[in-house]
Amino acid sequence: MPGPYVTPVIGDEMLPRRVDAVVIGGGIVGASTALELAERGHSVALCEKGGIACEQSSRNWGWVRLSRRDIREMPLMLEASSIWDGLAKRTGRETGYRQTGIVFTTASESAQAQNAKYRDQLQEFQIRSQLLSTKEVKDKYPDLDLKLHGALVTAVDGRAEPQLAGPAIALAARDRGANILVECAVRGLELSAGRVSGVVTEHGTITCDAVVLAGGVWSNFFARRYGIDIPQLNVTASVLRTNPFEGGPEEAIWCEEFALRKRLDGGYTIASGHENIVDIVPRSFKYMFRYLPALRNDWKSLNFRISGQFLKDISDAKLRPLDQASAFEYTRVLDPVPSKKLTDGALKALAKRWPVFSQATIAQRWGGLIDVAPDAIPVIDETRKIPGFFIATGFSGHGFGIAPAAGRLMADLVTGKSPIVDPKAFRLSRFTDGSKIVLSPEHA
Repeated sequence: MPGPYVTPVIGDEMLPRRVDAVVIGGGIVGASTALELAERGHSVALCEKGGIACEQSSRNWGWVRLSRRDIREMPLMLEASSIWDGLAKRTGRETGYRQTGIVFTTASESAQAQNAKYRDQLQEFQIRSQLLSTKEVKDKYPDLDLKLHGALVTAVDGRAEPQLAGPAIALAARDRGANILVECAVRGLELSAGRVSGVVTEHGTITCDAVVLAGGVWSNFFARRYGIDIPQLNVTASVLRTNPFEGGPEEAIWCEEFALRKRLDGGYTIASGHENIVDIVPRSFKYMFRYLPALRNDWKSLNFRISGQFLKDISDAKLRPLDQASAFEYTRVLDPVPSKKLTDGALKALAKRWPVFSQATIAQRWGGLIDVAPDAIPVIDETRKIPGFFIATGFSGHGFGIAPAAGRLMADLVTGKSPIVDPKAFRLSRFTDGSKIVLSPEHA
C-alpha cells in the first residue's frame, strides 16, 4: 500500500478567475495559510498538484513539541501550541491532537547537560519542563531496558495525526470560502510591472495580488525560474506504523535507536531516532559549503547514496514553457521507497529494549522527503525581487507542529498586518547578506 492513508479532499470543479491570494502547495503549511487568509475575509485559492497533505505533511512523526526547539522558532511555536489546542473546535474536525507529553531520553552526561539547557530555555518562556534522573526514568518505565543518563520530559508537548490534520485545516478553509483545487499544478507566475498579478495553472490562469509558495521540497525548483535561489536539500525519512495493541506508553518517546508516538487507533508510529537517507543530487554540490556546519555535526546520522534521484532532479529543474506540462504534473505525489533496514532496525531495537513492543505487528511503512534549510529553520518571507511573491518553506522536519502559526505569520505578511512574531530570523536574505549560518544546539 503506497503512502499513508490520508483523509481525501475532493477538489473544487471550477477554477476561480480571480482571488486575492493564491497558495501553492496543499501541505499543512499551505492549508494553514489558506485558512488564516479566508478567516480574515480574503478570497484565496489553494492549489495542490496532487492531493491535500499527501506528501511530507502526512508522512511525519506527528509530534507537536516546544521541547528541544531552536530558540528562534520558540515564539512561533508558542503560538502554534495555542492554535493546536483549539484546532479541532475551530475546524469542526478531528486532528488527533492530544497533549500527552514528549520524553527525550539521554545516554550520556553531556546529552543530559544539553537537555538541561533546553529545560532552562523553556522556563524563560514560562513553560514547565522537567529533567528526570536515570532512576526516575526507570521508575516511570520499569520495563524499558535502555542505557540511560536521564531524560527531558515536557508535559505540554503533544501529538496529532498527520493524515487527519492537514485535510481538516484545508476543509475548514473551504468552509470559510477558500477554493481548494487538487491535481491543479501551478506552472508559474504572471507578472505585471515586476510584481505578481496571477498564476498559470495546468487548467488555466488565476488573477491575484499575492502568491504564497508553500511547496515543500518543490519550492527550489519553482522559485529558480524567477532567479530566486532557495538553498534547500532533501532528506528521505522512513516510518512504519503498527497495528493497535495494548500496554504501550501514552507519551511520545525518543532515543537514538528509535522514536515512537501513539496513534489514535492504538497503534504506534515508529522510526529510527537519528538515521535518514540523503540522495546526492546536483544541488548537493551547489549548496555544499552552506551545509558544511550541519554535515560536520550530523554526518553519522546521514546515509548518503547515489540513485536515480540525481537524474530526476536534473529533469525536474528544467524550465519548461508555461503552456507545457511542468515537472509538478509528472510527479503528482512524491512517494519514496522507505528503508526496510531502518524501519525494521528501529522496531527490532524497540522490541528488544521494551518487551511490550514484541507484540507489535507492522501495518504499513512509508517514506517521505523532508525539505531542509542550511540552518534548519524555515524561510517565511516576501521575496525582494518580486513584490507580492511570498515563500514558506525549509521547515527541516519541524514543520508539522509549527505549521498553524507559520500560516498565521504568513497571512500577516500577505495582508500587511503586524506580524505575530518578529519574522527577521526567517528572512530569505539571511543566506545572501553575509549572516553566519547558526545551528540550534540540537544540530550543533
